[in-house]
Amino acid sequence: MRNIFLFIRRYFNFLFFMVMQLVALYMLFHFNRFHEAAFLGVASKVTGKVNEKYNNIEYYFKLKKANEALVKENEELRNRLHENFDVPDTALKMFRDTVAFDSLGHFRKWAYLSAKVISNSVNFQNNYFTINLGSKHGIRKEMGVMSPSGVAGTVINTSENMAIVMSMLNIQFRLSAKLKKSGETGAVFWDGKNASYVTMINLPKSMPVNKGDTIVTSQYSTRYPQGVMVGTVAEVVDDKSSNFYTLKIKTATDFYNLEHANIVQNLFRDEQKKLEDSIKTNE
Repeated sequence: MRNIFLFIRRYFNFLFFMVMQLVALYMLFHFNRFHEAAFLGVASKVTGKVNEKYNNIEYYFKLKKANEALVKENEELRNRLHENFDVPDTALKMFRDTVAFDSLGHFRKWAYLSAKVISNSVNFQNNYFTINLGSKHGIRKEMGVMSPSGVAGTVINTSENMAIVMSMLNIQFRLSAKLKKSGETGAVFWDGKNASYVTMINLPKSMPVNKGDTIVTSQYSTRYPQGVMVGTVAEVVDDKSSNFYTLKIKTATDFYNLEHANIVQNLFRDEQKKLEDSIKTNE
């Protein structure tokens, strides 16, 4: 113990400098979004390979649960096949040369690409996870990311072979969602507390809400298709001073065991954004 105190006394100035340097770096990267994004990009390149090797070992011991999730996802996808529905009247058609048609002559709006999660965090207020696909695979910022069960996050930074995703468990994450049974919309966000629950606000009291009701993405989202699972209502908070409910939502995605992801591309997003921005510039 005496030697420890002598060491601290001898190198006090150097140790104090290092502590203050760490504090300064933390404040720089934590409170400046540009520096935070740059730091995350560099860190992902350095740690990505190590995390990928580690996750290969961890993945082996979770194959059973992963297979169960994939089976459930395949079941949901099969239920969405066009063969399950009547072909609509094709007397009237809209043509767009720059967007490919599917075999039934429908416009494709959403495209998907499967990826593997190689790094993940759930214990902070601003959580992120890393996937093993990057810019050379067509991954870009602002793309939505889904787990086999539902919404997972949004791409915020990419390198050539990897991408960083802002998790839904991030206090900066926002999502337009709706009550599946009635279509009433509201805003979903995370309060930074429990990694298994998010909060939904702005849901009018004019519509009845019950525990167990399903919450899905709304038609106003440009990052996710309409109807993607967000979660189920775990608690309804009735604020007497407001005309809106506050809902506690059990997330459909298990962020503690996030291994697979689907990156979602809205093929019309750039066109929509350009059109909406043109209105803003004219105001």
